[in-house]
Amino acid sequence: MAESYTKTTYQSWGDRIKDSFRGAIVGLILFVGAFPVLFWNEGRAVLRTQTLEEGEKVVLSIEADEIDWLYDDKLVHLTGKTATNETLSDDKFNVAVKNAIKLRRVVEMYQWQEESHIETREQFGGGSETITTYTYFKQWSSILNDSNKFQQPEGHQNPAYMPVKGETFVAKKVKLGLFSLSKNLINQMNNYQQLPITPEIFAKMQEKGVTHLDGKEIQLKQASFYIGNNPSFPEIGDLRIKFEWVKPELISVIAKQMGSKLMPYKTKAGGVIELFEYGEVTAQEMFEHAKMENIIITWFLRIIGFIMMFIGLNLLFEVLRMLAAVVPTIGNIIGILGGIFAFLVALVFSLITIAVAWLFYRPLLGLTILVIAGSLLVLILYFSKPKQSVKLQVPPQQDKTKLQPKEGKNDSSTDGGSIFSDIDVPIK
Repeated sequence: MAESYTKTTYQSWGDRIKDSFRGAIVGLILFVGAFPVLFWNEGRAVLRTQTLEEGEKVVLSIEADEIDWLYDDKLVHLTGKTATNETLSDDKFNVAVKNAIKLRRVVEMYQWQEESHIETREQFGGGSETITTYTYFKQWSSILNDSNKFQQPEGHQNPAYMPVKGETFVAKKVKLGLFSLSKNLINQMNNYQQLPITPEIFAKMQEKGVTHLDGKEIQLKQASFYIGNNPSFPEIGDLRIKFEWVKPELISVIAKQMGSKLMPYKTKAGGVIELFEYGEVTAQEMFEHAKMENIIITWFLRIIGFIMMFIGLNLLFEVLRMLAAVVPTIGNIIGILGGIFAFLVALVFSLITIAVAWLFYRPLLGLTILVIAGSLLVLILYFSKPKQSVKLQVPPQQDKTKLQPKEGKNDSSTDGGSIFSDIDVPIK
């Protein structure tokens, strides 16, 4: 059952202003730092696109069970089942598996976890009241939580260390047909499956005298190890350990043939190609997947750059909000307007940075983006400009006598859109 603890703190208007100025420094760093991130990302995206386009034109599909020296230093595509004759073992628990590409020990400890919920209330005069609720609950975690950093460590103490940690064992040589895979290709193979701990494995471990860990009994529970008194009622500090492995499977690879090895291929554009996928996948499909991955990464980094810029501007505008926070309502209004302005400015500057980068790498598309960003900037400036009221000038009312025609003359004048002409009237 979760436990909670509430802490209330007060901060004066002056302290909040000081904090806002410190935050503004961080905001300035984030705002300035967003520009190189966005610019670099566009260069990376263009280079990756050019690299994949070049590779797609020159790739050759070959058989994995045949080495043709004519394809040396060429970009090749091949499909086959991986194989290794290595036996990976974890000597600490006497667990071994033959023909394994990877073996992983996963360790979790039953620990106290702390979560916090913060609520800030503005006060008249610029001060604030912050109510923080800390919630404590027990949970299995593979990361050791330092309970000394808890707000209320009393009654929520975790062990100071984990008696054993997770570890991964990797085969040094993995084959794809007659070809050896590079270290990078092996690292990409992460289709882990659980390796059940059988009663036979457990019995052999006990025969070797491995029965306790850190003073606690090692038990077999649901094909895994349990270190503690009672698996049904775990206590703080109890461990559960399971094993996972990557077994040989059918894969597809695009890389450079270098003798009997598959290595990274460097293109004329300057990028590197070394693609891997599980299953039987054609070269065209693999390049399409790589292009889609590049698009996803590009947009992800664009969003990261925009968020950096947006948060940075918000922290800068926070100074204004704090100065106006003497009256909470005014401070909140400025905060909302500042947030909207920060969003629009961050959007415009992000687009301009992307456009400048594309002008450097691909001028036509960069010019298009720059026009869009410029249009947005003009709209922002137009709507942010204060409107001036127009006063209508009403002409003073004219003397009607002046509109009377003069005797003996032909004269015309306008009044309210009407034309007046002199009329000769006979006098009797």
